[in-house]
Amino acid sequence: MPEYAPLDLPDNPKLVGNITHFARALRRAGLPIGPGRLVDAIQAVAAAGFTERRDFYWTLHACFVSRPEHRAVFAQLFRLYWRDPRYLEHMMAAMLPAVRGVQEDRGAQAAEKRAAEALLDGAGMPDAPEQEEEQGTEIEIDASLTTSGEEKLKSLDFEQMSTAEMAQAKAILARMTLPIDPTAMRRTQAAATGRIDAARTLRGAMRFGGEIRDLKWRTPKLRYPNLVVLCDISGSMSQYSRVVLHFLHAVSNAKGVGWARVHAFTFGTRLTNITRHLETRDVDAALRAAGAEAQDWEGGTRIGTCIETFNHDWSRRVLGQDAVVLLITDGLDRDDPDALARQMQRLHLSARRLIWINPLLRWDEFAPKARGIAAMLPHVDSFRAGHSISSLEDLAAVISKRDDVGERDRLMRLIGR
Repeated sequence: MPEYAPLDLPDNPKLVGNITHFARALRRAGLPIGPGRLVDAIQAVAAAGFTERRDFYWTLHACFVSRPEHRAVFAQLFRLYWRDPRYLEHMMAAMLPAVRGVQEDRGAQAAEKRAAEALLDGAGMPDAPEQEEEQGTEIEIDASLTTSGEEKLKSLDFEQMSTAEMAQAKAILARMTLPIDPTAMRRTQAAATGRIDAARTLRGAMRFGGEIRDLKWRTPKLRYPNLVVLCDISGSMSQYSRVVLHFLHAVSNAKGVGWARVHAFTFGTRLTNITRHLETRDVDAALRAAGAEAQDWEGGTRIGTCIETFNHDWSRRVLGQDAVVLLITDGLDRDDPDALARQMQRLHLSARRLIWINPLLRWDEFAPKARGIAAMLPHVDSFRAGHSISSLEDLAAVISKRDDVGERDRLMRLIGR
């Protein structure tokens, strides 16, 4: 936290109302804040005092923030709410492309849009703070140039989407498919063209005293593979995994796009099979049931242990018929990297293709420095980003190409392999 000037807060009981409204904004932004935490925060501020903004910040932080991924949202909302009007202008500029009086172009960082939206949506509440009127800060918004361009939305990071943008993104994902080309089998079937079927041709000739009147043809039978998805639902992947599961629900329920069956598993500290839940036609009911089944949402990560469980309990059941495996994780794991590498190698050998989807690849400066990422990378066929709708569309375009490696080879060179 940077240094701040002494706070100029309203006298009691206004302070209680301000903290209450601030807690409501945090809740709208996704923090799990109930009445108990609000009461604790008010009592903590009364006990600790608020002569300096730093003390006030960390007092509320201790009461409202319980997960590392919530720190960014809390920081943005704190600066928005507790009297930083210039920062408020920046946030509104990030949400709307035309804000008069704001000259500085500033891209929204992770969690900022959700924080700004959570606060601004409730600006008209009765207990909203009145300090902005005292400062005379007036922001005039021109919404005439605001567009919801689908192309811009497709390139936007899931982590930076507002609630409205996320709803639009989920609607687009519900219409998307993940088509796969079938595999030709050794067994053949009768056909109008193809290769000559000598056995059937000779059997037909026997009916006419050995005279061949018609040639019979055959072609290889086609078999569609299974799609097996292993999705990381730990704290660092929470926002991405929820969106990807919406996409997987659409893939699981799509007809005529090729997959024999879609098997889905989530993992954080343990492996959970959610296949039957994704087969529910209603996406909200499906994900609600999947969330109830997986008890380790937004928890820690034990990638090696969970992949070992999959290899031991599930690989023979679901990886038959040249299955394609999508591994969706950031690869940040604290388990033994050698054990993780062994389990990845076993998974790779059991699948037709192993494709790793990593949202961290959205950063241009991304490098496989983490031990878990370096251990996993040599054992995948393709390494691709998965942070936006466009990245998922790119995946759909190349998933049938056996020679597609994505960014794997480039990153392998960075680790000297």
